[in-house]
Amino acid sequence: AVLDFVMITEALLKERDKQAKWNGIPLLLQKLYEHSHPNSDFSQCQSILKEISPLLSMEAMAFVTEDRKAAQESTFPNTYTFDLFGGVDVSCSLARYISDDLIKDCLSILYNTCICTEGVTRRLAERNDFVLFLFTLMTNKKTFLQTATLIEDILGVKKEMIQLDDIPNLASLVSSFDQQQLANFCRILAVTISELDTGSDDKHTLLAKNAQQKKNLGPSRAEINQATLLNIPGFIERLCKLATRKVSETTGTSSFLQELEEWYTWLDNALVLDALMRVANEEAEQKSSDESGLANTSTRTQLPQSMKIMHEIMYKLEVLYVLCVLLMGRQRNQVHKMIAEFKLIPGLNNLFDKLIWRKHSASALVLHGHNQNCDCSPDITLKIQFLRLLQSFSDHHENKYLLLNSQELNELSAISHKANIPEVDAVVNTDRSLVCDGKRGLLTRLLQVMKKEPAESSFRFWQARAVESFLRGTTSYADQMFLLKRGLLEHILYCIVDSECKSRDVLQSYFDLLGELMKFNIDAFKRFNKYINTDEKFQIFLNQINSSLVDSNMLVRCITLSLDRFENQSDAKVAEVLSECRLLSYMSQMSMRMSFLFRLINIIHVQTLTQENVSCLNTSLVILMLARRKEKLPFYLRTLQQMEYTEKYPGFILNNFHSLLRFWQQHYLNKDKDSTCLENSSCISFTYWKETVSILLSPDRTSPCAIVSYIDEAYMDIDRDFSEE
Repeated sequence: AVLDFVMITEALLKERDKQAKWNGIPLLLQKLYEHSHPNSDFSQCQSILKEISPLLSMEAMAFVTEDRKAAQESTFPNTYTFDLFGGVDVSCSLARYISDDLIKDCLSILYNTCICTEGVTRRLAERNDFVLFLFTLMTNKKTFLQTATLIEDILGVKKEMIQLDDIPNLASLVSSFDQQQLANFCRILAVTISELDTGSDDKHTLLAKNAQQKKNLGPSRAEINQATLLNIPGFIERLCKLATRKVSETTGTSSFLQELEEWYTWLDNALVLDALMRVANEEAEQKSSDESGLANTSTRTQLPQSMKIMHEIMYKLEVLYVLCVLLMGRQRNQVHKMIAEFKLIPGLNNLFDKLIWRKHSASALVLHGHNQNCDCSPDITLKIQFLRLLQSFSDHHENKYLLLNSQELNELSAISHKANIPEVDAVVNTDRSLVCDGKRGLLTRLLQVMKKEPAESSFRFWQARAVESFLRGTTSYADQMFLLKRGLLEHILYCIVDSECKSRDVLQSYFDLLGELMKFNIDAFKRFNKYINTDEKFQIFLNQINSSLVDSNMLVRCITLSLDRFENQSDAKVAEVLSECRLLSYMSQMSMRMSFLFRLINIIHVQTLTQENVSCLNTSLVILMLARRKEKLPFYLRTLQQMEYTEKYPGFILNNFHSLLRFWQQHYLNKDKDSTCLENSSCISFTYWKETVSILLSPDRTSPCAIVSYIDEAYMDIDRDFSEE
């Protein structure tokens, strides 16, 4: 509790101060109280703050240079005493009345106290009026960095997300920022537009999510904040300019050096400053190899090129994150239209080689306690953020063709003409003035670096996801052939089979990409067979698929759907591939399809369904829908029943499947649920999906297509209600 000590005599405080080793802080605070009223002489306050500030900053410096986890309140008596005697409260009050210099001191004192004393940040976060007041201080360039850093820390612990609408004059505040300030402001915005994490993994089950959605009838605060940002005039355009500007276009070095001086007193970033200065010294020693044209200038007045690059990378990180979140939000189409118009994609394409995927220099900035290949380094984080943006941009949206240049779009048209199939409307309708320029588009550049990526690289997962999102949606033969001609299938198979990839995440992304690349494409299956040309290679491939069906089930679905389509075609080329391809021959065996079906149902349960594994349920449904088309549904259900008996556990698969399908109805027949993804990925109408589920769930025990007909009464367990628990 904060002590009310205004009435305590000076003599008593001095006496106690000696024993408790308070370093005179309570006495200084008592004087500060006396001069902290609106009509007071604030020059007195300034001299008192100047005395207090070093006592706290000394401890904050110790804190950021030591292991934070090991630090305890007792280690930092000054900040603890400052807080105990109400220093935080008086600083908050003072900040509202005083001059720029005093505000700077107040912010510094508050920040240092937050660093060293547990609970202070949370208490500040509860003062909503003070948090909103801090935003108004951001108009002042002198205090911008301190204010931004304090706000970021406060919002990080705030229980309830702040509403951007509540910030006074938000639009004029944002318009007052220069580009550097806007990039820093994006760090704060990131907290206000991202959905709060709901905690442990089990809370991410679809049951829990559905229950939460029923409670939340209106849009979330994050969604409201996203809409608020989009309504700020020129906001998206400025972000696109920031994201795509070249390092050479950044404003002169003087403002950045001034910013470094600001950070020098802002202790949390002392380590970053040290790292930057180390880079400067290295470059000064290597003037001969300096390509920036600054070789003959003193490093004290000019910024080394690698420092400028790193500065720009850190800015772009924040901006790309905000754009990525907005691209995945409710106003997705509006954001898409704007970032296409402001040429974000061609701009990023022009930065690809020199900034986004540049080679590591010997002096690349590395944050304290990390190495160059650590996932936390700015270089690596920028690459991942860039790949996430591409994934969000391409996913189920016709603007994905902006990732190509005009020549590559012409190639897509030529592929369609040669195959005698109509061009995709989105290709024809793409505005050529908004596509990538140069020799290669972004997608092709991505393929190039993907093939060169080392086996253990953490980028492989994100690269595969970005390319897969380009193929997602209604299957396009031309898109597939464009990528097949560039050796993508062979590269994926090399990674899965020859390098025997072990990472589950990377394997899943490769299987998903392979599924989209091969679906319904006879040329892809022919290429597959040419590469997987021995029984040994094929066995390794099967082992990888069978090692985790949750990861590989989308590929299993693709092979099943493709086989069904090929079997119904009378083309000689198709017939030849059908007879020769190991993969299609394997899947054409009834025993193999049944094995996959049995295992797919067995590895999921209603209580453990998540966004990641619900695809297993949809893959099992695809297998049964294709069986229903051939009037073989009763045979499949009877075989499942026999497999249960073989396992000596009658009813355990079919009861589980019955529950899963009831959940499927609850989940997918929800009016807010978009079913087009299921239709597009399978080329089976959603009506047929719904009908098949209804037939399987029929209560009529005489129906040959009802699950209940294959569960003996003694083992029936289908009436239990499933709930979030």
